[in-house]
Amino acid sequence: MHHENPPSSERPIKDEAARRVLGMAKRLHKAATSESLALSLPVLRRVLATETLRDISLPALRRNLGMVQRKHILRTLAIEAGHLSWEAYRQALSRMAASELTHYDLIRPAIGYPNLWFSSSTQAAEHASAHGGRAIRVGAQGVVVRCPGEEG
Repeated sequence: MHHENPPSSERPIKDEAARRVLGMAKRLHKAATSESLALSLPVLRRVLATETLRDISLPALRRNLGMVQRKHILRTLAIEAGHLSWEAYRQALSRMAASELTHYDLIRPAIGYPNLWFSSSTQAAEHASAHGGRAIRVGAQGVVVRCPGEEG
């Protein structure tokens, strides 16, 4: 029995979202384990803020960079995107087009400035609804961005 694959125009769209997140995880993992404090500390703080690694302080984690694995970065990204685990996020990504990604790290190169930051994603969404722009969760905070070509 012959099973047809989905048209090739559909497969890359679905796979592209996961590829982009995996690529971002690779870059963030490299930054997290860098000798540069400016590169590693922001990523390590995110790992700790999502409780991906627990019962360790930022200084202790910085001294033990070898304990930070790619799976920790993937789980951090999943939690920041509103999922309970990397596995749940990966399933969601398989149903997403890359254009549907809302993770700030992925869309940052395409957005203009200034961006408006809020203490919660709910506040950002309310502002975007009233004034235009796109609300994105960044950890526990929210940001309203304007992408080129978007009106608001």
